[in-house]
Amino acid sequence: MTSLITGAAGFIGSHLAQALLRHQDTVIGVDNFNPYYDVRLKEARAARLRQHPRYHEVRLDVADGARMTDLFAVHRPRLVLHMAAQAGVRYSLENPRAYVASNLVGFFNLLEACRAYPPEHLVFASTSSVYGANSLQPFNPRHGATHPLTLYAATKQANETMAHAYAHLFGIPCTGLRFFTVYGPWGRPDMALFLFTRAMLAGQAIRVFNQGNMARDFTYIDDVVTAVLKIAARPPEPVTAAASGAGTLDPATSPAAPFALYNVGSGRPVPLLRFIEVLEDALGLTAIKDMRPMQPGDVVETFADIADLTAATGFTPQVPVEVGVPRFVAWYLDHIGHPSKAPRQAESAHAL
Repeated sequence: MTSLITGAAGFIGSHLAQALLRHQDTVIGVDNFNPYYDVRLKEARAARLRQHPRYHEVRLDVADGARMTDLFAVHRPRLVLHMAAQAGVRYSLENPRAYVASNLVGFFNLLEACRAYPPEHLVFASTSSVYGANSLQPFNPRHGATHPLTLYAATKQANETMAHAYAHLFGIPCTGLRFFTVYGPWGRPDMALFLFTRAMLAGQAIRVFNQGNMARDFTYIDDVVTAVLKIAARPPEPVTAAASGAGTLDPATSPAAPFALYNVGSGRPVPLLRFIEVLEDALGLTAIKDMRPMQPGDVVETFADIADLTAATGFTPQVPVEVGVPRFVAWYLDHIGHPSKAPRQAESAHAL
């Protein structure tokens, strides 16, 4: 099968490409290698993929609509995994236009390419950030997400509604996946685990927001890949009963379109201070904590309800932070080593 992955040099995209190549798929990997964070890390991920004869790299910005459609015309992918996006909650305060170009225009271009050359399934990355000001825990896609707190979250929420419209109008099976704080080897340098590790190895303080009174549903990359591939094999269909509450429609399914939304998380929120303890144990170091107030756009806790994902696919997370964090540290020491070699991050503060 020919699969197309956007953001193939990114964290999640590169892991998905590796998995599909192991499954003997032909993979078309699309990435523009933008410098949001150090391109050296993206190049290193891509170099691993280029070792496979069935991997075809395409340097392309999804904001280029004509080239995106041409790419689909040539390769006719049966599966599309859209992982490309301008990521980062806090960076959206500094450079909002980048989010419009990549997350809105780019996603529109992808949908138009799928309209012209329909795949069997479009699976696209959304985010737990869409839950925003919603306070009902655990977060459940059936409860809706109508109060995003950042432009990044708003663009991803827009992706979900755009995908539903195209699924309805043109019959394109679309599944959105709300990822919860993905971490692991080859991860992003702007994420907390990467930044904490680098700072601790350098003997520097780590910035701990909201005085440490936070929790995240940390999700290990191998669990994410397993979930995505299970979902990819199940194109959604319109449902006959999509009511939720007093006659309102279930936001996670549709009676009018082959469309679905799922959370992808561990279902086990971990207090931030406990996460730091696990990292300290893995490094054999004690963190110097710079306690700070809450940052704009942050939330105190994320907690994924993954019951629908488990019911649909049998997925159960396998890797707790006590296992995943040491795996990341081992990778970091092997591939990054001394703090001076660590890829630079673009954000002024870490992303959880």
